[in-house]
Amino acid sequence: MSDQSDTGPDESGSLEPSPASVVDIREYRQARDPLPVTFHRRELDAILWIYGRMVGEGAWRDYAIDHLKDRAVFSVFKRSGEFPLYRIEKNPKLAGKQGAFAVIGADGRILKRGHELKQVLKVFDKSLKLVE
Repeated sequence: MSDQSDTGPDESGSLEPSPASVVDIREYRQARDPLPVTFHRRELDAILWIYGRMVGEGAWRDYAIDHLKDRAVFSVFKRSGEFPLYRIEKNPKLAGKQGAFAVIGADGRILKRGHELKQVLKVFDKSLKLVE
């Protein structure tokens, strides 16, 4: 038997639980402030592999990771303090539609979008061209 009682509506007509009720702090925090979207370890490994290759080629020099309420963003820079050359975004709300992953250029155009990160990151693969 619990010593918590549900007092029903109080004088103001509110159906709030009594002040003596116990609330799990983790559930309370998640309900009030949802956790941000993050990259999983394997996703971050794939992104950092591309990043390392591009740093080795001298194309990229810096990066930033942002974990926001609605998406996670990995931004790459030629020089720190500038606008990002590319943004690799994960937006779970688009997972059932166009795909959760996207690569966005400096001008805001979506270069590639899809359901699988490895396929989206192929936008950075250089194709060999026959020169005559």
